[in-house]
Amino acid sequence: MLTVFGRRAKDEARDKTLPPGSAEDAEAPDRVARSVAGGEPGLGPYDAEDAPDDGWIRLDLGSLRLPVPDGAQLQVEVDRSGPVRAVHLITGLGQFTITAFAAPRSGGLWREVAPELVNRLRADGGRVGRAPGEWGEEIEAVTEQGVLRFLAVDGPRWMLRGVAVGTAEHSDARIALLRDLVRQTVVVRGSEPLPVRSPLPLQLPGPLGEQLKQATAELVNAAADGG
Repeated sequence: MLTVFGRRAKDEARDKTLPPGSAEDAEAPDRVARSVAGGEPGLGPYDAEDAPDDGWIRLDLGSLRLPVPDGAQLQVEVDRSGPVRAVHLITGLGQFTITAFAAPRSGGLWREVAPELVNRLRADGGRVGRAPGEWGEEIEAVTEQGVLRFLAVDGPRWMLRGVAVGTAEHSDARIALLRDLVRQTVVVRGSEPLPVRSPLPLQLPGPLGEQLKQATAELVNAAADGG
């Protein structure tokens, strides 16, 4: 597994990302929450066919068009073989991960996988609870990683899942930001058949994609030299 860090604000031409823990980042939780949650409520998440022309700047990840709050740091997790496994947004409130999965046309995938998630979290020693949310039941777990919040939305042949991780201190603001990120996300499902529950493939745009290719090549070469 390889992790690549890319600093990014709302667009490539205007990078205002602050390193976590810096003096200027002391008010990051409130600032980050305002940067997304301060907008008018949307009707998303959106399928690509229904994506609005709303002026939001979204990071194009292929299957996802993801809003990026001001001051957020982008963390990309990849397999050794190269495919992107996940993209995380690191903010003053915690870590946010938005993932889209292939789902049946009939929907209801979240109702199917939520009990399995609860069982897995409990098996790992987490204290798990359930709470009503904007799109149905949400799951919260207190683990060694911190306080985790899971929510999901069933769309046309896709399910969008959002996960937030952080401390208990900013829990309410973190949950609000998670919902706003999910609400403003656009899912590009595509027409290709995919197994139900499989993650929709992610791709990095422009310089981030080149950075990933270079880092992956270096990792492969280092592994070959070691062998």
